[in-house]
Amino acid sequence: MATGTELTSDTRTESNGQRTKGRASAKLWVVAGLAGITLVGAWAKYSTGASRSSADTRPAALPQVVVSKPLVQDLDARLGFLGQFSAVSQVELRAQVGGTLTGIFFKDGDIVRKGDLLFTVDPRPYEITLAEATAQLDVATARLELADRQFDRAKDLEQNNAGTVENVDQRTSDRRAAQASVEDAKARIRDAQFDLDHCRITAPFTGRMGTHLVSVGNLIAGSRTATSPTTLLATLVSLDPIYLDLDMSEADFLTYSKYRERLKGAHVQKVEVALGDDKHYMRKGVFDFLDNVLDRSSGTIRARATVPNSDLVLTPGQFARVRVVVAIPSPTLLVPDTAVLPDQSQHTVMTVSAEGTVAPKQVEVGDIRGGLRVIPSGLAPNDRVIVGGLLHAPPGTKVATQDGTIRYDGGQD
Repeated sequence: MATGTELTSDTRTESNGQRTKGRASAKLWVVAGLAGITLVGAWAKYSTGASRSSADTRPAALPQVVVSKPLVQDLDARLGFLGQFSAVSQVELRAQVGGTLTGIFFKDGDIVRKGDLLFTVDPRPYEITLAEATAQLDVATARLELADRQFDRAKDLEQNNAGTVENVDQRTSDRRAAQASVEDAKARIRDAQFDLDHCRITAPFTGRMGTHLVSVGNLIAGSRTATSPTTLLATLVSLDPIYLDLDMSEADFLTYSKYRERLKGAHVQKVEVALGDDKHYMRKGVFDFLDNVLDRSSGTIRARATVPNSDLVLTPGQFARVRVVVAIPSPTLLVPDTAVLPDQSQHTVMTVSAEGTVAPKQVEVGDIRGGLRVIPSGLAPNDRVIVGGLLHAPPGTKVATQDGTIRYDGGQD
């Protein structure tokens, strides 16, 4: 028969066995969990690496650009200048007679025609002088008539042996003196009439008036030959035609000279003129003057064109753009102006080689014709010029090309 002490010992032994089994089971679960985490991490790492490797093996897309061959157009060569208009005729209006200014018959800035009345000077003193000269002519004429009668009587007496030769000579002298007095009186009348006529100051040619410098009521000084001080009344400039003055650089002068030589010395030729922000050269003129010496300080030579101005729009002092033809039409390469890249004093055009590589070419540029930039040299007709997508085409890179078209707009020429 077992005692109480033995029962207690068996119970403890059973309890310890159960605890040992529980701990072993927990350790197994922990190990299994760690193994699962390791497998998940390895799978994630492997799958990420595999995806990256797959992405790296795919080729990158090439930048897309638009290319076109230069447009070939038969165009003449031109030189461009900035010119300034000046009046063909310009006059300072001064009185040839002195006196009180009695009238002004224009508004400042008016267009006046040749012969229009501009100013009047008080004519009364000159009317008095004319009247005196006329009276002197009457006196001289009366004396001439008397001298003629006395000469005739002296001649008759001489023929009848009733007079002397000395008397005839005296009457002849008196007659000549009377004739001279008549001529002197007539000259005085013309002189007085001249002064009276010049009390009215008229426009010597058609043009635009400046502002009047003397008001009515002022006493003005006049002189026929300007040997004494005179009063400036106003200025007048002609408008039609009008000069267009320009300075031509030495290089442009050489180019123009070669062209003129090919024309067998022809000097006069047409020019085209554009005003302000006008895009079109609407006005025509004639290149009619080239100075005979270059300015040593500026390296330029003075030139001039004459431009019709029948609508009187052009004004002396106004600036305009001028272009002169210096070569006959010949095949010329044109590209969009946006395709030309400035680099300090040089210009570059980006082209694409046969292998698809971007290659820069240094070019010489001309003026804008038909909305396009003229390329005199540095580019070949078969070059493929990048006309679109320049931002994605640095030199030396590979690009994908798409064909474009360059169009010439004759309306902008």
